[in-house]
Amino acid sequence: MNTRTVIAFDFGRKSIGAAIGQELIGTASALTSFKAQTGSPDWQKIAKLLKEWLPDLVVVGLPLNMDGSEQRVTEQARKFANHLHGRLGVQIVLHDERLSTIEARANLFHRSGFSALSKGRVDAASAVVILESWFERQQGESHLHSRYFAKSISDDLLF
Repeated sequence: MNTRTVIAFDFGRKSIGAAIGQELIGTASALTSFKAQTGSPDWQKIAKLLKEWLPDLVVVGLPLNMDGSEQRVTEQARKFANHLHGRLGVQIVLHDERLSTIEARANLFHRSGFSALSKGRVDAASAVVILESWFERQQGESHLHSRYFAKSISDDLLF
């Protein structure tokens, strides 16, 4: 069983949410959100977060259309992931984030009402949804691998 610390980012052109979790227990917690200008965050703040938490892996949500096709922001999320790896040397995995914002908004509204739906809180909560979804996928693939000795179907590891 893996005990990696993993950080997830919900990439957006104006705001980027962050969450942290432990692979062993498969749950995540919201950390923060970063303001961005056309998808470019304050890299010093991102570096500080990564230095503080020292993740073994970083999951970046990959925004796709409902039919799985890419949109303009998909390529920007890939560039963000490439910059994370290139500038900060972290191992990156991309993970499908379809409907994560809708789920995050619903979770926040259910717990705290309309006042909880600020952009920053929604983005950080979306990062939680992305990370927990990635954990679930890893657990499912691990189970399939051990039960059927099949080749694991994993996210494309970028680096």
